[in-house]
Amino acid sequence: MFEDLSRKLDGVLKRLRGQGKISEANVAETLREVRRVLLDADVNYKVARQFVDDVLRRAVGQDVLQSITPGQLIIKIIYDELNRLLGTQNVGITFAPMPPTVIMVAGLQGSGKTTFCAKLALHLKGQGRFPLLAAADVHRPAAIDQLEVLGKQVGIPVYAERGAGAVDVARGALEHARQSARDVVIVDTAGRLHVDEDMMREAEAVKTAVQPHEILFVVDAMTGQDAVNTALAFHQRLQYSGAVLTKMDGDARGGAAISLRATVGVPIKFIGTGEKPEALEKFHPDRLASRILGMGDIVTLVEKAQEQFDEEKAVALESKLRKAQFTLEDFMEQLQEVKKMGPLNQVMGMLPGMQRMPENVTVDEKALGRIEAMIRSMTPDERRKPQILNGSRRKRIAAGSGCTVQDLNRLIKQYEQMQRMMKTLSKGGKFGRMARGMRIHP
Repeated sequence: MFEDLSRKLDGVLKRLRGQGKISEANVAETLREVRRVLLDADVNYKVARQFVDDVLRRAVGQDVLQSITPGQLIIKIIYDELNRLLGTQNVGITFAPMPPTVIMVAGLQGSGKTTFCAKLALHLKGQGRFPLLAAADVHRPAAIDQLEVLGKQVGIPVYAERGAGAVDVARGALEHARQSARDVVIVDTAGRLHVDEDMMREAEAVKTAVQPHEILFVVDAMTGQDAVNTALAFHQRLQYSGAVLTKMDGDARGGAAISLRATVGVPIKFIGTGEKPEALEKFHPDRLASRILGMGDIVTLVEKAQEQFDEEKAVALESKLRKAQFTLEDFMEQLQEVKKMGPLNQVMGMLPGMQRMPENVTVDEKALGRIEAMIRSMTPDERRKPQILNGSRRKRIAAGSGCTVQDLNRLIKQYEQMQRMMKTLSKGGKFGRMARGMRIHP
């Protein structure tokens, strides 16, 4: 997400970092480059111009020109303005004082609207809510079937009436929620390939019928300026309360995210970061600004780790590490925990400075899959005591995992090196202090 934008901005801002003295002239030149980078990222030209003007107005003040580290201070100003442009803080879902809360979801066909409904339902379920999905997209072929499949996948019931109109489905879902003690109704409405009058009238009729507490507009982040134009057209008719950016894991240039808040004036509430039901994040403007400027997003990374964190397992693992009893079984379990956090490229992207890595450097997730396959091809005894792996056993494991004996030898060698390191740390008493310092507490 935003790799290209981050890399280009880093290249421009590098000239200011560490400079002992700067002038209005070189600040203005740098900001012209920043504006060019934003336009390349498909940011609305009015938004890009206003952003640069706001930064320049603050940057040419005496506080900056006389600062000990003026270059770093200007980067801080850019971060502050970018954060302000994106909305300054996360805005959550507004829940009704008397359940059920009705959330209407709108957007163009192909934007990921139906998938988002299921993701949102799973997200709310994780917060202790009891959502109901309403299949009010009665025009797209198989839309109801898709929502039912997704609902089954995430363990959320779906209300559907085949042959009924969208308004009747929405009303029926609301009544069903009241009768079945469901405290949130997520209404999936129809999308079209473009904004048209029939679509808008139907959406307005659904809004009038169920009086939603939230209307979320789902937009494909990869559509650039078209996303902003569509968002404006929808807002004029529905006055939605929040936006959702999907497909942020693709090659989106970032312009929609930066422009949407400024042009439409509604908060971005969620971003979709993948196809899996769990791939949904709350939108935090300050964290996104930090990612764009290459400062990483450690807070989100820790939150993802906490979601997979098991206190009892962590204590048991720490004990094993102290005694240098960390087996290949434990190693595989830790790999699986890391994989649950999402695609490794996304996880790595939350680390500071990752945009300075060469463009062609990527995390090889297949390599982790090969390691897991090799460990799974071992017997329980072999995983716990890899020293018993003789030549014939290694050939069997390599053949069973689809890897080479050399791959297996490399894995065993790395494991043995790790074991020796743990023994050294344990003897010096350093490991206990290190483990306590590294432990994450929810």
